[in-house]
Amino acid sequence: MHPGFLLAASILAAVLGMALLEDRVCRAPDGKNGSPGVPGRDGRPGQKGDMGEPGRAALSSSIKGSKGDAGEPGYPGPPGLRGSPGRPGPRGMPGLPGPPGQKGQAGNALEHPRPAFSASRLAPPRAGTTVVFDRIITNEENSYSPQTGKFTCSIPGLYYFSFQVVSSGDLCLSITKNGQRMVSFCDNNSRGILQVNSGSSVLSLAKGDHVFLTTDPVRGSSIYSGSEADSVFSGFLVSPETA
Repeated sequence: MHPGFLLAASILAAVLGMALLEDRVCRAPDGKNGSPGVPGRDGRPGQKGDMGEPGRAALSSSIKGSKGDAGEPGYPGPPGLRGSPGRPGPRGMPGLPGPPGQKGQAGNALEHPRPAFSASRLAPPRAGTTVVFDRIITNEENSYSPQTGKFTCSIPGLYYFSFQVVSSGDLCLSITKNGQRMVSFCDNNSRGILQVNSGSSVLSLAKGDHVFLTTDPVRGSSIYSGSEADSVFSGFLVSPETA
């Protein structure tokens, strides 16, 4: 016989003999279960699965899901249109007085022109109803003309005019502005003695206005001319016009 065949038969016989011997041996009863072991560590995360298919649409639109978390704030929008102004509020309480200001520099009255004149009658020329005072007493700014008897305004403002005229008969005199009689004064002298007719007024003048004294021949124009008494016409600036 072939040697390999004999070796295989010998091994098979030995295995069968050991199996028969184990069946005849007595077995001990099973022991109790041991205590559970400590849980093992978590395994490593698995790979991400494939995306599932879209779910079906809800049967009813009235069913709403839970409110999601608030999103990030968006960018500011453009400014809106300007609204209508509101009603004025109530007037507030007066504030406290402020501190006093610095003292200003002292003014110089000589720097500002002050028209003023005063004239008397010596040997005046005839000029119709205009009374001419030909002898200059004062004539600041050369505002009065002894040839015409007229004052010409060079600085607008308030002016004071006055006169004292000696008469030997009835006399009516008017302070006249640009040909218009502003105020009139009359004196009756039936006795023919020397007496004084006087009057005054404050006038508001613009640049270029003329002021002079006029008579009223119908009511009396008897002006005395002599060395015994002087007739005087005067005027000056009271307050210049402010801008």
